[in-house]
Amino acid sequence: MASAASSPSFVTGGSSTSAITAATVTGSHVLRINGYSETLGRPTGSYISSSKFLAAGHTWYIRNYPHGYDEEAGDCMSLFLVLDGSHTATVQFTFGLLDPEGNQVYRKISRCPVALHESRSAMGFPRFIRREYFERSKYLQDNCFRIVCGITVVSGFCREASRSFFAAPVPPSDLHQDLGRLLASGKGADVNVVAARSPVFMAELFGALKEKAPDHCVQIHDMEPKVFMAMLQFIYTDSVPETRRGEEVAMAQHLLVAADRYDLKRLKFIGEDKLCSRIRKSTAAVTLVLAEQHGCHGLKKACFAFLSSLSNLKAVMDTDGYEHLKRRCPSFHEQLLAKLDDSKRKKIGSFWCFSVQ
Repeated sequence: MASAASSPSFVTGGSSTSAITAATVTGSHVLRINGYSETLGRPTGSYISSSKFLAAGHTWYIRNYPHGYDEEAGDCMSLFLVLDGSHTATVQFTFGLLDPEGNQVYRKISRCPVALHESRSAMGFPRFIRREYFERSKYLQDNCFRIVCGITVVSGFCREASRSFFAAPVPPSDLHQDLGRLLASGKGADVNVVAARSPVFMAELFGALKEKAPDHCVQIHDMEPKVFMAMLQFIYTDSVPETRRGEEVAMAQHLLVAADRYDLKRLKFIGEDKLCSRIRKSTAAVTLVLAEQHGCHGLKKACFAFLSSLSNLKAVMDTDGYEHLKRRCPSFHEQLLAKLDDSKRKKIGSFWCFSVQ
């Protein structure tokens, strides 16, 4: 008797997901153009180029067409980003203008990533900004202006493995939350956490404990309680607490000093980064002194760039902070004047003589 053929069986139910994600690398470059009026002698289609710079893993330069890329853009300034060499890159980019305070208040973004290669190495905005509007704007100060270019390179694609909905996903790390709750509770907070994060605390706590009584205390002087608590939060959670509006600069300055004092390198970088983006006429002088005293070379360059504007320098010189700068770093006044051309130096010299009388 013939046996019936067995039918295949199927297991149904359940579902899964997978994803393809673009891997990207980002970078930026700020180009300062001095002597804008002198560039206007160039005809339409003629450009000036920046020096080459490295960003997002490739070498680039910027072309500025003061009288437009072509006749259709003759009433505009044109900006193009150029990929240097024979490489290939898929790129999305932005061009923006910075105001005297360092804020990006005018920006254009490319619509989608563009493939650049040897036969097509440039992309940009032929009608970036109308020249008439630009010349009446606050972006142009003392015949100078700054362009910021943001670059995002799509470096490839990665595939995430399928995941069944029956299996719960691995939750993100919450170690920082647990340590934050430990700090907030004030119960059993371990000096080992503080010592592990700061070489200075390690030496003060365990170096002293070898020779002194177990109840030895490390005293903290010359630091406000709220600054100390903000530093402790960073030590325990690797994050900086939110600061009340209007106190961001002062807190960043205090944390930079505390970070340098206790060798908290990442916190120092965070403070330096916050101050670089918040240089103002009222704080530039004090920030420059801090940059010099605590070895923040990037912050020092950012301050000098801000003060290279004649209007900014005049305003800063009339603040109490500038008197503090002259006392703590007397050579900076001469360095700032040395960066100005002769006509601007004469103007600032007469302003300075008038202001001190």
